[in-house]
Amino acid sequence: MGGKNFFEKVYKVAVKIPYGRVTSYGAIAKYLGAAGSARMVGWAMNATGKHPNVPAHRVVNRKGLLTGKHHFKGTNLMQQLLESEGVVVVDNQVQDFESLFWDPMLEL
Repeated sequence: MGGKNFFEKVYKVAVKIPYGRVTSYGAIAKYLGAAGSARMVGWAMNATGKHPNVPAHRVVNRKGLLTGKHHFKGTNLMQQLLESEGVVVVDNQVQDFESLFWDPMLEL
C-alpha cells in the first residue's frame, strides 16, 4: 500500500471514531484490508499534525495502552484529551477498554 494514499484512508476511518470511544491501530488496518499494517496506522497517526480534525488520541494499541502518547505535545496530552471525553485512563491504560472499543469492521 502506498504511504500517502494509505494514510488518507486511515484518516477517513479515524475521523469516524465517536467521541468518548477508542479503537486500535490493528482494527483500522484490518478494516482497510491491511491486517499486518498496524504499525503503518501508527505512523499515520503520528503524521496527523497537518490534519487537526483527525482524533489520533482515540487510537490506542490492541490492549488499550496509550503507546502513541509520546507523539503528542506535552507529556500527558493524549491522556488529557481522552479524559476530557470521559475515558478513564490509569497507568497509560484505557479502563473498560472492551466497552469503549469501537470496531470499524462492525460500525462502518
